[in-house]
Amino acid sequence: MGEAKRRKELGLPPKEKTVELTLPVLDKENIQKKVRSFLYKNPIVPFIFYGVVLGTFCWGVYNLVKVYKLI
Repeated sequence: MGEAKRRKELGLPPKEKTVELTLPVLDKENIQKKVRSFLYKNPIVPFIFYGVVLGTFCWGVYNLVKVYKLI
C-alpha cells in the first residue's frame, strides 16, 4: 500500500482500476430471428440485392471489354 499512501500525500486521486475488455457474445438464434422477420416484412429486399449484384457484375464485364477493346 505504499503507492496509495504516496498518492494520498501528494493529493492525487486513487489509481483507477482497469476494466477487462471482452468481446461481445453474439446470439446466433436471435440474429437469425431478426433477419427472418425483416425479410418476411420486406420480401423485395433479396430481389433488389441480387439485382444490384448482377448489375454490378455486368457493368464490370462491360468495362473490361471496353478497356481492352475486345469488341
